[in-house]
Amino acid sequence: MKRLFALLFGLPAFVLLTAFALANREVVRVSFNPIVPDQPLFPGGWLAPVSVPAWVLLFAGIFIGLIAGGLAAWIRQGKWRRRARRAQFDLDREQMEKRRLERRLEKSHAPALAAPGGSK
Repeated sequence: MKRLFALLFGLPAFVLLTAFALANREVVRVSFNPIVPDQPLFPGGWLAPVSVPAWVLLFAGIFIGLIAGGLAAWIRQGKWRRRARRAQFDLDREQMEKRRLERRLEKSHAPALAAPGGSK
């Protein structure tokens, strides 16, 4: 089912993105300085204007969106990961306590079990 879904949506998306990239090969100038577009936004050349093909902007936007969305989801799910770690810690602690009590119970019952057999 996943493979069919990937083919139904992935293949047309691939074809459309490829067509977009081929149709938009012209170079565009990207600047982050709204006041003087030909100068870098920060001193020292930080965020200097660059010339890139138009399709690079699309793919960069998709990539940055995927990273930002993944990071936002990871941060948002932090409380669930924390709860899962705490639950695992509590479970491990309880299992250790259970094993300790079982060993203690075996030690306390061992002489009592041997006594009736040895008294005959």
